[in-house]
Amino acid sequence: MAMFTGKVVRLANTTWVVASKDMRLYYLRPGTLMFGVLFPLFLFLSFAVGRDLSVNVMIPALVAISLFFGSSSTGPMAIPTERKTKTYERLLVSPTPPMGILLGQTLGGFVFGLIFSMVPVLLGLFWFDLTINSVIGLVIAMALSSFVFSSLGIMFAALPTENPGDVMMILNFVRLPLIFISGLFIPLDSLGSGGVLLAAFSPLTYANDLLQWSMGGGNYFDPMLDLVGLLVFSIIFLAVGATLHERIRKKDLLARKRGQKGG
Repeated sequence: MAMFTGKVVRLANTTWVVASKDMRLYYLRPGTLMFGVLFPLFLFLSFAVGRDLSVNVMIPALVAISLFFGSSSTGPMAIPTERKTKTYERLLVSPTPPMGILLGQTLGGFVFGLIFSMVPVLLGLFWFDLTINSVIGLVIAMALSSFVFSSLGIMFAALPTENPGDVMMILNFVRLPLIFISGLFIPLDSLGSGGVLLAAFSPLTYANDLLQWSMGGGNYFDPMLDLVGLLVFSIIFLAVGATLHERIRKKDLLARKRGQKGG
């Protein structure tokens, strides 16, 4: 029992150290602010301005897109940058738990997404008289969505490159199509059965639907189904991400041993 508790404490410490390091170094980087804050904001405004949308539909959609881009942008900026500076390699070959490193980087994106997604919520509450249908539902929706999207970014950050732009380019090939099939700009009931089936494979669909329900904008799926969908995607992204990063860690360790033998 003491050994298990020690492992949990060690994992938690590693997670927090890595997360706090990412918060300190990467939150205010131009690339993170551009892809995580400004890009989704102007993308949303380009579709929302001039349309007759109620505040209970507009604000949840803005929160969803802020979470989607904000939470998934920190990892793809941090990990390639640390590969370039060789700090990521030192983390991988250190005795710290690999899962703690992965969870720490996920936590960094999680907090970043939550911070910036609070802006449209507060704007809706104090400027547009937004009505919140369920405060608990809103908190759960934002927290779980941020975690899912951060896990998505960490999964793509496993791409073996030292250039954050390489990861962002591939990630945007996934993120941009998803915003058009997930009910943000086109309601799910207008997509037809084929469109709804396609939307079911997008984590953004469940995040937006749950946010819409919690803020009184109307929902397509049952809130419990949205929760299950987000949980399933979080498990998938974490599992795939952990597998890919573990392969890289083993490859780096093998290359390091070969280098030592060669030396």
